[in-house]
Amino acid sequence: MSNETNSDEIPVEVLSENETDSSNKIEELDNMDNNDDTSEDLSKLLELEKQKTLQFEEKLKHVLADFQNLSKKTQNDIETGVTSKINEFMLDIPNVPDETTPDGSNENDNLFIRKVGDIISTNTKDHIDIASNIDTDLAAKIAGARFAVIKGDLAKLQRALITMMLDVAIKNGYQEYYLPYMANRDSLIGTGNLPKFKEDLFQTSENLFLIPTAEVPLTNIYRDEVINEKELPIKLTSHTPCFRSEAGSYGRDTKGLIRQHQFEKIELFKIAHPNSSMNELDGLLENAEEILQLLELPYQVIQLCTGDIGFSSCKTYDIEVWMPSQNRYREISSCSNFGDFQARRSNIKLNTKNGKCFAHTINGSALAVGRTLIALIENRYDGSNKITLPKALKPYINNLEINLN
Repeated sequence: MSNETNSDEIPVEVLSENETDSSNKIEELDNMDNNDDTSEDLSKLLELEKQKTLQFEEKLKHVLADFQNLSKKTQNDIETGVTSKINEFMLDIPNVPDETTPDGSNENDNLFIRKVGDIISTNTKDHIDIASNIDTDLAAKIAGARFAVIKGDLAKLQRALITMMLDVAIKNGYQEYYLPYMANRDSLIGTGNLPKFKEDLFQTSENLFLIPTAEVPLTNIYRDEVINEKELPIKLTSHTPCFRSEAGSYGRDTKGLIRQHQFEKIELFKIAHPNSSMNELDGLLENAEEILQLLELPYQVIQLCTGDIGFSSCKTYDIEVWMPSQNRYREISSCSNFGDFQARRSNIKLNTKNGKCFAHTINGSALAVGRTLIALIENRYDGSNKITLPKALKPYINNLEINLN
């Protein structure tokens, strides 16, 4: 057995030591690589979380802003809704009658003021039976019930009456206006026609209505205006057709020209100082009466009681002309003082030496043309097919003898 050592054999101790060193270095290198990867991944993760946090904070800001806006909007909606309900309620409250308006519950309690002119006609026939050139059948064919076609001499007479009435108004200091025959919602709210009397109006579109009287556009000339008191009184007049649905008059006055969906009227309108508006009402009433006196038609004046007065008025006089076929007086003009009722709704103010205040508005008809035509026909009918007109109409029509056929 030999004890010789092989020279090619590597000592175990040396190999083990070298392998261990190499292994440790490799592990260290691996650990360094892993640490770098982990650090990079952690940085990315932190950056991602940071971005998510920022996005969340931004969304939270928007949510809070939306909540605040919603809270404000809800509060505004509540306030707007309450204000709207209050306004609706206020618009349905009528004017307060003047202390000189008599108490009463209906037309039977109205106060008689005076009668003018003698009743001399013995006629009992209705105007529609007397005058064949008033054609309601033809009007029904064209438009429907409560319209009339007037032709021939009566059409000329209607035109003559309109011109005469305007001339008398101008003589008495009123300025003539030509006006739109439609008005918007604000205009009709201002005069008191809306919202309460919407069913009496003809609505043409969402915001336009046919005017029930020239009072509406005349009043609204001064809507949202401040007037110097030195300009008072303001006196305006206009001829317009008037349009009314007559919703509450079913079955009444269905025959002839008494109650029509469309009729002609001359309007007198005033803006006055609160201290003088009642005197201006009296003056306007006299101006309307003058037409009937010129036409030699018998009439009476009454003052409406609290139960019969209109929604917007604080004091009203009605002029009623004698209608032989009905054996009674019928309204041909209504002259009213509205106090500051319309001025408040229309925001019409006066600039006075004592500061600003709301104006007073006054208006009346001078006159309703169709009813004037009826009164002339019935009061002057003598059984023939003609009537003789009063001399006051001579400047306006060539022949004072009018054919009724």
